Amino acid sequence: MKHQLVAGLCFAVVIAMLAGDNGYIVKYDAGSLSDTRAGTELRVYIDAEQVRFLKDNAEVAKIPASAITEIIYGQGVHRTVGTAVTGGVSPLGVGALTASSRSENHFVGVTWANGDQRGGVAVQCDRNDCRGVLARLEGISGKRAINSESVLVNN
Repeated sequence: MKHQLVAGLCFAVVIAMLAGDNGYIVKYDAGSLSDTRAGTELRVYIDAEQVRFLKDNAEVAKIPASAITEIIYGQGVHRTVGTAVTGGVSPLGVGALTASSRSENHFVGVTWANGDQRGGVAVQCDRNDCRGVLARLEGISGKRAINSESVLVNN
């Protein structure tokens, strides 16, 4: 009887983990999300075909994976995303960013171009979630995050 109970509990835990939501809580820092202020808490969901940003369970942005043009990691992400959005062209480079080197501020930026619709967003991730967010964004977009080596080295 004990073995069946233990096996049942283990199975329930595995099912609960697989059924749990795959979103990350982030703080909006800057970008092209209208009606969203810096410091606003968002939930980001990254699946095989798109990235969705939700505020209070309402979708504020949906980005097709194929539209992602760049992924950036570092402290200077909000400045670079702002330049990319306002300039329409993304002049990003590894030298444009400063690694966060064990600070509490872990920023991830994403720029996209979907036809003539261009945008960008910079969010602050929890230290424990940053690697997961970067890995999932890289996985669905096929793009390598700029400056992502520092998240692996410094954390």
